[in-house]
Amino acid sequence: MNVLLVNPQVPDTFWSLKNALKFVSKKAILPPMGLLTIASLLPKEWPVRLVDTAVRPLRDRDIQWADIVLLTAMFIQKKSADQIIARCQQQGKKVAVGGPLFTSIPELYTHVDHLILKEGEITLPMFLNDLQNGSPRKVYTTHDKADLQTTPLPRWDLVKMKHYGAMGIQYSRGCPFDCDFCDVTTLFGRRIRTKSIEQVLAELDHIYATGWRHEVFFVDDNLIGNTARIKTHLLPAVIKWMEEKQYPFTFNTQASINLADDEELMELMVKAGFDCVFVGIETPNQESLSECNKVQNRGRDLLACVQKIQRFGLQVQGGFILGFDHDDASIFDSVIQFIQHSGIVMAMVGLLNAPRGTKLFQRLMKEQRLLNVSTGDNTDCTINFIPQMGKENLIRGYKKVLDTIYSQRHYCRRIRSFLKNYRLPSSKKFRPNLREIGAFLKSIWHIGILSRGQIHYWKLIFWSLQNPQYFRMTVRFSIYGYHFRKIFKNLQRQINRAAGNSDASFSTVPAAVLSAEK
Repeated sequence: MNVLLVNPQVPDTFWSLKNALKFVSKKAILPPMGLLTIASLLPKEWPVRLVDTAVRPLRDRDIQWADIVLLTAMFIQKKSADQIIARCQQQGKKVAVGGPLFTSIPELYTHVDHLILKEGEITLPMFLNDLQNGSPRKVYTTHDKADLQTTPLPRWDLVKMKHYGAMGIQYSRGCPFDCDFCDVTTLFGRRIRTKSIEQVLAELDHIYATGWRHEVFFVDDNLIGNTARIKTHLLPAVIKWMEEKQYPFTFNTQASINLADDEELMELMVKAGFDCVFVGIETPNQESLSECNKVQNRGRDLLACVQKIQRFGLQVQGGFILGFDHDDASIFDSVIQFIQHSGIVMAMVGLLNAPRGTKLFQRLMKEQRLLNVSTGDNTDCTINFIPQMGKENLIRGYKKVLDTIYSQRHYCRRIRSFLKNYRLPSSKKFRPNLREIGAFLKSIWHIGILSRGQIHYWKLIFWSLQNPQYFRMTVRFSIYGYHFRKIFKNLQRQINRAAGNSDASFSTVPAAVLSAEK
């Protein structure tokens, strides 16, 4: 069979970095790793094509070529996924879907030919077996969790790496914590499952062999979920591999704040080539942390933890959430102060939403405060429940936070704060390449000349020249800031519109979802 794999469009959001990627002539931040892995599970003799709509549009001739279309999506890709499904069905093609979106709300996709839910390593072979026997079912699901040591190498040959800002690799699934707003444990469980070290090194070898020499993102939801295993198995092996290859990559990942408690772990990560971690800070309000069961963040000095991680050579990207029941009017200034004092340059501040399947979703439904299914993007100014402080107050405060932290003045101050506290790893050498030089020249034009507040950009650039490596990071952060300001400028219309609407104007939870919950 001719199999067409399609990755739906991700809207322009905080993490899309689309406006920043233009500075380095890239089209998307990461290739669709899930589809690349799914491709490796298909019969070897089947012709396979992949269309990542973040890189190029889906054409009618792509659909016409296919015998079947396989599509995966996260919640944030729902609008694009719905359009693609409709196009394929209009042309008479069978469509099979899987991934977090369809696993979470399958009752909204009864019109799709086949639902391949949960983890694809288990359910896709079930579907393929029935398909080859001529009797495929409508729905494939399982209560089992995949053994990652059977997961094949992704089909990197299906994408053109030149279009992407980073490559991805997955070591583990699952998270030991159980934050009530997070659907990671709903999808993947709390037990940490890992690939073998041989698998990880084989994937690194494969990426290296393509000529890639840039960032590699460990996409694990919490890389340090099994601290002992990564300290004794993963990191020593990666350190050896990186030393043998003369450090061709830089790594970043996601981790919980308890990373700050383990100095040996931080040293090993930096030695292995990690230079950045995303950490869910969520809120400086201890009552709100208790409310959402963020046990790993409670009872600790979060500001000191962030600064300690930075001093060990890891940039901290932080996630923050507004709209907890225990938040009052003071939370907006508290979050601003925390972000500015911590030096978290890339601070993603979003509104609390309740994804399907989470404990928060269940609680809000019982309290009759749930309004709709989450969009999957907590920075798009949508709220899928009635907040205690009132929607207008929450939106107004959210606007204040964004206007402050991403103004040129505050943003540039934060870059300075970070760099003054940051310890530059000794393995990092200043080796500018043509891509970085071109990005700097574009930043001069777009940020240093055309943008408002350009004086802050120039002060920061001249300050950073005292250390070449700081200069490199300063240019990169400035370009990220350009993207964030573009995003939040586009959000202003939505924020103004949302602030003027009453809670009653929000649509209700779809009847199919309510029925399934009951």
